[in-house]
Amino acid sequence: MYLYMNGMYVKKEEAVISPFDHGFLYGMGLFETFRTYNGHPFLLDDHIERLHRGFQELNISHSIKKETILSILNELQVRNQLRDAYVRLNVSAGVGDIGLRSSAYDNPTIIVFQKEPPSLPSSEKEGKILNLKRNTPETRFRLKSHHYFNNMAAKRELGVSPDGEGIFLTEHRYVAEGITSNIFWYKGGKLYTPSVETGILNGITRQFILSISSRLEINVEEGLYSVDELLKADEIFVTNSIQEIVPLNKLCDEKFPGRKGKVFQLLSNYYKKKTEKLWSRHEIGGKI
Repeated sequence: MYLYMNGMYVKKEEAVISPFDHGFLYGMGLFETFRTYNGHPFLLDDHIERLHRGFQELNISHSIKKETILSILNELQVRNQLRDAYVRLNVSAGVGDIGLRSSAYDNPTIIVFQKEPPSLPSSEKEGKILNLKRNTPETRFRLKSHHYFNNMAAKRELGVSPDGEGIFLTEHRYVAEGITSNIFWYKGGKLYTPSVETGILNGITRQFILSISSRLEINVEEGLYSVDELLKADEIFVTNSIQEIVPLNKLCDEKFPGRKGKVFQLLSNYYKKKTEKLWSRHEIGGKI
């Protein structure tokens, strides 16, 4: 398998970074994960937009052009023979002296990984409320950064089951998000999801669902919610850019319709129709 690294295409076994890279030393790095469908990078513009906001927070003086990413993806698709793929665009701050730094990083390490998308053993998942609480963001809002131990520790608590998803609560016991996902639920004609005020990652798929819901005439509310409110849902599903929209069939001994959920089916069907077309959620027009 080939990957792109600072202007070069190398086999994964040959890829190396400096031990002085501040992404390695201090976690100063960001990443975006997305999928290509028949060669098309779904919602790539939105991923690049979020990455650039992260650059500002980490003081990385750099800009990545869409045309550059497309050129890299095209070359990787040829070398790896993958038009349907999982892609990780990783930007590490770059080499610096040992010690905390206040000046801007102007020579980041850029790596683009590509691999086959995951083959999910099940089209539904069982949720579990985690004992571990969601940590608070390092800055004004949560970054998709190298600071990932909270998620790793949560995965250890959940265990190895690929059909499970751990649900974080905040320190004040509000529903937050999944280990690698955002969470939505439907009740009484309205779609609910935790507010970014809880410190969650504002996922690209989350933003896409919020954009299309109003156009599908689904009322949406973002806020602070308890587990009891979540358990009263008619349907629950989690979202991310790799697994797309995945319904839950069980949470805390309560059963849910899973793939039979009508709102899940509506959103999922629309999602799948757009995976080879859209560059951004902003392209969606009026009522669908």
